[in-house]
Amino acid sequence: MSRESQTAQPVVPDRPELPGKLPDHLRAELIAFRRDLHMHPELGHHEFRTTAAIKARLEKAGLRPRVLKSGTGLICDVGTWDGVRPMLALRADIDALPIPDAKTHVPYRSTVPDRAHACGHDVHTAVVLGAGLVLAELDRLGALPRPVRLLFQPAEEVLPGGATEAIDSGVLDGVGKIIALHCDPRVDAGRIGLRSGPITSACDRLEVTLDGPGGHTARPHLTTDLVTAAARLAIDLPAVLARRMDARSGMSVTWGRIEAGHACNVIPMHAELSGTVRCLDLNAWHEAPDQIHAAIDEIASMHRAKSEITYVRGVPPVVNDPVVTELLREAMAARRGAASVEDTEQSLGGEDFSWYLEHVPGAMARLGVRTPGDTAKRDLHRGDFDVDEAAIGVGVEFFTAAVLLDGRPL
Repeated sequence: MSRESQTAQPVVPDRPELPGKLPDHLRAELIAFRRDLHMHPELGHHEFRTTAAIKARLEKAGLRPRVLKSGTGLICDVGTWDGVRPMLALRADIDALPIPDAKTHVPYRSTVPDRAHACGHDVHTAVVLGAGLVLAELDRLGALPRPVRLLFQPAEEVLPGGATEAIDSGVLDGVGKIIALHCDPRVDAGRIGLRSGPITSACDRLEVTLDGPGGHTARPHLTTDLVTAAARLAIDLPAVLARRMDARSGMSVTWGRIEAGHACNVIPMHAELSGTVRCLDLNAWHEAPDQIHAAIDEIASMHRAKSEITYVRGVPPVVNDPVVTELLREAMAARRGAASVEDTEQSLGGEDFSWYLEHVPGAMARLGVRTPGDTAKRDLHRGDFDVDEAAIGVGVEFFTAAVLLDGRPL
């Protein structure tokens, strides 16, 4: 539940106060905007209402947003690019997840069955929108040091991520750096987590089918026992990879679905497994498909099963650029003091923000969304996930500070 009134913290900036503070009336509007998105979640590539709402608010501010050619998501430049000095881009993802909203105690619970903003993308969107509106006002006052691109990206949750299509449509044209944030329910509102270098892992999807002649459970020696084969594959594949991949790579295969059979006394002819492959190391990620194919074939062959493998490339790790990470550290320190920045660990979660970093340097911060003192666990990708909405204002002022510091004379 939102507790924005309970998180007021002493703020001790580490430099003279920067412009770009969030006015109270806009703070309230952004919380309402976030709640509206939360009530109307849309899945990747179907964010039509979300896109229209963002576009309408930016146009109301006198800006000229451009919807991406896919029909959802948009970009909007604040200020006029001179074609010389590259822009800084602020990226938000706008899609929701296909899970039910389990919250029953808030007025902004999802109104769409089996759909929820359970990863905080509604917060990300409100932050970038708010930053854009504040920066637009600075631009009108002649106080914006350089143009900025707002990027509202669709389909982050759809492998290999909507970032690839956005890049193909030209969203990085004229962009020299890109920054983003992601809600972190382990960090208190009013703080951010930063890490230079890898901050997320690679994430791919793995699907395996096993086939063979079925038969009577009384005579498994005359059949291919696919239930046993599937069970052994589920257990043995991670163990085999642990001895074939560098232990420092953080390779993790985790199954989310196993299906086989329909009757207790019939050995089935078909079994299916699906899961994810996660990896902390970029080189190991490139090596993973070949190693996994070979290991699955060996395990299936040992049980006389025929295997078919579908390996779907997802996203590489997000590797934060050291210079851009330091910019984010300075920005948060300027707003709320150096103590508001904490070091964070590398996560096994995947994020398609990594695709942008294949083209331009950038960094992602973890935005604290936990109410200080709250001991409830509201992890990402759970139906009861919620945030302390004070984090929205923190994120806006963090981003505007990054823009102003990045625009300092060289």
